[in-house]
Amino acid sequence: MSGSGQIAADLESLVLQATGASTISATEVVQSLWSGYGQIVRCFLEGGEQPSVIVKHVRWPDERDHPRGWNSDLSHQRKLKSYQVETAWYEGYAPECSDKCRVPQRLVLETRDDEVIMVMEDLDASGFAGRRHFVTQAELDACLVWLANFHATFMGAQPDGLWPTGTYWHLETRPDELAVLDDGPLKAAAAAIDQRLRSSPFQTFVHGDAKLANFCFSAGGTQAAAVDFQYVGGGCGMKDVAYFISSCLDEDESEAQAPELLDRYFALLEAALERTGKALDFAALEDDWRALYPVAWTDFYRFLQGWSPGHWKLHRYSERLANEVLEGL
Repeated sequence: MSGSGQIAADLESLVLQATGASTISATEVVQSLWSGYGQIVRCFLEGGEQPSVIVKHVRWPDERDHPRGWNSDLSHQRKLKSYQVETAWYEGYAPECSDKCRVPQRLVLETRDDEVIMVMEDLDASGFAGRRHFVTQAELDACLVWLANFHATFMGAQPDGLWPTGTYWHLETRPDELAVLDDGPLKAAAAAIDQRLRSSPFQTFVHGDAKLANFCFSAGGTQAAAVDFQYVGGGCGMKDVAYFISSCLDEDESEAQAPELLDRYFALLEAALERTGKALDFAALEDDWRALYPVAWTDFYRFLQGWSPGHWKLHRYSERLANEVLEGL
């Protein structure tokens, strides 16, 4: 793909074959992928059922331009794994998601030596064209509905082919950030915090990057769909909930609204689990996960402290939760 969003002939053929369209009338770049790993492009179609589709074209940057080469580059290996995980997610797990945790339908997935091509439903064309930088209560609730139903759908599932432990900030995949962490007590407690989350008896899949930017909204913001499953894997659902809240509320809003948002999430989760028919002790799950909410928040706080000291999320609410967790270990 070029910077203009035009696609190569082989990709054009792939899109037309997948959709039954006769031509691609226009293309537009939705976004460039992190660190030069390709592009996401919208293709407008004629002669088929879909007016448009999304093509996520991942290409590894040329290793000749890289100072250390890929084999020794932990960041590259993590990104490479993340695209393999996303492919496995769409092939094996995405079809299990209901309309209450809507995800784009996959049309074609093709993996080559140095690239991955995903042709997917365009959620904009399916009624989820809304993007938000700030949220109302309607959009907060829509995202909690999505998270609760996603966690209920995969409660107890084994993340085969996914990250064994989901989230992009997971301790095991972030040794560099831990090494430079300038907070002695938090650094010393990092493994114990991670262990508490992993030892919860109630494991599900976590989206792994459930920030506001990865949700698409219906008109009016009452329903949400989610994209970007590079860091989906096993874990406690509180990792998604804490990270989501941190992505759209500042310190005062988090302090004021988190209790009510947690109440709403657990009510939604209980109803979603009832619909799945999974037999488990919900009261025990809620007790366990409520206690892990500050632990999950602190786990992300630990990553941020090493990755980006001075980040806006490193505020007094985060510090208070982290201190409470450290005192309780």
